[in-house]
Amino acid sequence: MHGLILAGGEGSRLAAGGIPIPKALVEVGGRPQIVGLLETLAGLGCTSLTCAVRADFPAVTRSLDGRRFGPPLTVVECRTPSSLHTLVEALRAVPPGPVFCSMVDTVMRPADWRAVFGAVARLLADGADMVLAVTPYVDDESPVYVNRDGDGAVRAVSDAPLHPPCVTGGVYGLSPATRRAARDAVAQGGSRMRGFLKALVTDGRRVAAVEVPRIIDIDRPSDLQTANAWLAARER
Repeated sequence: MHGLILAGGEGSRLAAGGIPIPKALVEVGGRPQIVGLLETLAGLGCTSLTCAVRADFPAVTRSLDGRRFGPPLTVVECRTPSSLHTLVEALRAVPPGPVFCSMVDTVMRPADWRAVFGAVARLLADGADMVLAVTPYVDDESPVYVNRDGDGAVRAVSDAPLHPPCVTGGVYGLSPATRRAARDAVAQGGSRMRGFLKALVTDGRRVAAVEVPRIIDIDRPSDLQTANAWLAARER
């Protein structure tokens, strides 16, 4: 399984809230977020690491210079208009095979990272096209809701609330076939990750979900405060 981190966003909401550094460099648990995620993916057993970073933010690339995480690291500098474009651009640098992908603003407990990684590996090996980490914890300005059947298969992806509430958390497992599907989606004019997820389900692809109690996306300064307080409380 190859590890991939998408850090191609501008972090405009953090900047608007008075945090002047890129989202990838905010400190979570005492480390820059991008460094903590790379260490997490390496510790989970990823055989390679790729990180897509925004070319406008050279400080992010410099923060990774000289760091060693165990598996080889490739940094892809990009100027992409959406998360789906960033995914496709980064996947060009990822060796063939299944991929464990996280957005740079995703925060989970260590035990939940291990649970999700293990489930992604198992489900992809069993034939799933894509695996989504999902949570009933909803604290996002624009969440992506999912509806599942009793076996955990995703039956719908929606911008509108679904019952029971369950949303994506920015962590994905991709099969080789889904890697190709993402490339084709961009070639056909696709632009957003949520649109790609909707299309996979509509097209009858096998999309599975792994639920964890809580996933925090760092979009606003309050999210950063919540994440650090949550992780500190867990450590105590």
